[in-house]
Amino acid sequence: MSPALLLCILIAYFALLLGVAWATSRNATNDSFYIGNKSSNWKLVAFGMVGTTLSGVTFISVPGAVGRDGFGYMQILIGYVIGYIAVAFILLPLYYRLRLTSIYDYLNQRLGRRAYQSGASFFILSRLLGATARLYLVVNILQAIILDSLSVPFWLTTLVILAMILMYTYQGGVKTIVWTDTLQTGCMLAGLLACIAILLGQMDLSVGQSLAQMQERGLARVFTTSFDSPNFYLKQIVAGAFIVLTMTGMDQEMMQKTISVKTLGDSQKNLLSLTAILVVVLSLFMFLGGLLHLYAPLAGVAASGDKLFPAIVMGHLPAALQIVFLIALISALFPSADGAITALTSTVCIDLLGLTRRHDLTEQDKVRWRQRIHLGFALLFLVLVMAFKWVDSPSMIGVILKVASYTYGPLLGLFAFGILTRRVLRDRWVPLVAIGGPLICAFLEYNQTLLLGSYRLGLELLMINGILVFAGLWAISAPGAPRIFGRDPAISLTVDV
Repeated sequence: MSPALLLCILIAYFALLLGVAWATSRNATNDSFYIGNKSSNWKLVAFGMVGTTLSGVTFISVPGAVGRDGFGYMQILIGYVIGYIAVAFILLPLYYRLRLTSIYDYLNQRLGRRAYQSGASFFILSRLLGATARLYLVVNILQAIILDSLSVPFWLTTLVILAMILMYTYQGGVKTIVWTDTLQTGCMLAGLLACIAILLGQMDLSVGQSLAQMQERGLARVFTTSFDSPNFYLKQIVAGAFIVLTMTGMDQEMMQKTISVKTLGDSQKNLLSLTAILVVVLSLFMFLGGLLHLYAPLAGVAASGDKLFPAIVMGHLPAALQIVFLIALISALFPSADGAITALTSTVCIDLLGLTRRHDLTEQDKVRWRQRIHLGFALLFLVLVMAFKWVDSPSMIGVILKVASYTYGPLLGLFAFGILTRRVLRDRWVPLVAIGGPLICAFLEYNQTLLLGSYRLGLELLMINGILVFAGLWAISAPGAPRIFGRDPAISLTVDV
């Protein structure tokens, strides 16, 4: 299919997003931008969050990884279910009881100002790296299938896409994203189902026959039973639970949408519905990966990993499916970036600069500050996407999970210490402890052959990181009797020495 025609389709899709943004951002305020005026429909939030949770990395990397790991991602998926249940019934009640706009304000109320700023800073680092890695993957594919042939440079592609995202999130924020993510999730899932149906038809296979062939070729294996392997099933399940606890329950981008729902009960319905949908959708992505690996040798496709899916669709399948694939791909792209830029803007404005607490600024001043920060993050995204282009890893999902092990560990330690203990921190030492955990993990991973023999560290690095930070916080704390959150949650529990 002509790259020019594909580009026209991309522009038309973006025009649709702009229309949705215009309809949802009229009379928007800072409250609309940050938490959607606490009036979001939980069904829309649940469906739209599927797109944010999966992103272009899932769309491309999970099917591509089946050739190497089989259906091993199912191990992590089991952990995801456990994690979402924990977030729904442990963290969400806490956030609603405290009426939080930023979830990191919990750290301020329970542990102190420096814990609050440390948590917000690690979220910024985590989301910056994770979101730009996801964005890079999809932009790189769009570049390869459309824009290289039109002689458009990679940096310009990235700049234009970020400008598009800015245009439809600049005013409405969360209020707009709830609707645009719903649209984009629908397009992505339609593309997934269409690709599965076409591949089954091309190979003249039923679902049962295709699963039997996957089993014969070792593509459908789920559990890794070797304890020394980074993919050992117990490690993967536990790690999956902690990934959700941190990357959803302690992540402002994900919780910003969840707590935009009016009541706790509806917010819990949102999260549990999201869990059920994710189980089905991720299972379909693994099944699609199996089909791609069955089809590749028949079509003489030598590509592997992240390059397999686009190589088969754009080189060997009907033109109509190429259009569906493109729309699904860009539908996976935008939710991974629009919500991230919005959440990062919220975190800096609320947690680091305290704009919502500033009485010396007018509402117009606060909006101007928010818009400047929003623009600044878009430019920073451009720089980091170019850095990932230089690194050019063959499997971005591995990169993202590795980054999460280091950057979300301190958040896990901080929240766990606040929830599980009644001790009082010496607040000034918190940043050193938060930085120390990832540094020790890096030392362990770099020297694992010397220190651990044949054992290989995997996603359990996230848990080790959290435990190290928790232990460090315990070391700089003292016994105390902090007030139980209830009537007066606005209390700073610190001993600054």
